[in-house]
Amino acid sequence: MLVQPVNRGRMIMGRLKKGTDLLASLTQLCVNENIQLGVVRAIGAVTRARVGFYHQDRRTYTYLEFNHPHEIIGLEGNISLKDGQPFVHAHIALMAADGRMVGGHLAEGTEVFACEYVITELLHEHERDFERVFDEATGLYLWPMAGD
Repeated sequence: MLVQPVNRGRMIMGRLKKGTDLLASLTQLCVNENIQLGVVRAIGAVTRARVGFYHQDRRTYTYLEFNHPHEIIGLEGNISLKDGQPFVHAHIALMAADGRMVGGHLAEGTEVFACEYVITELLHEHERDFERVFDEATGLYLWPMAGD
């Protein structure tokens, strides 16, 4: 189990530009602001979306694409390092015009219509304690466990 105390740093709020890629824009924002550890939340709308589902047995993602507008009901995620660079890992819940809900692992290819975000930077004496490493048991890049 990984248990590490962290302190809250800056809170950054803003709006992403219409037509940009949601995941790429959040990642670039973290790079520009040198955020290496944190949490991200967002609301708004997208003109199209791409979300993933991880098949635990096959250890692969399947991606679904929705080429019509959706409201962002919620986006929750974390920010940490992967290969020495800020990495945004987020899940998103979306609602179509008919009220149907979809969601999953946020993937590149999700285009912003309007998006307001809040990023809370977290501070830890050793941010690298949260750098993602390959986890053999799951096939995913996760935070290390204590003693890894």
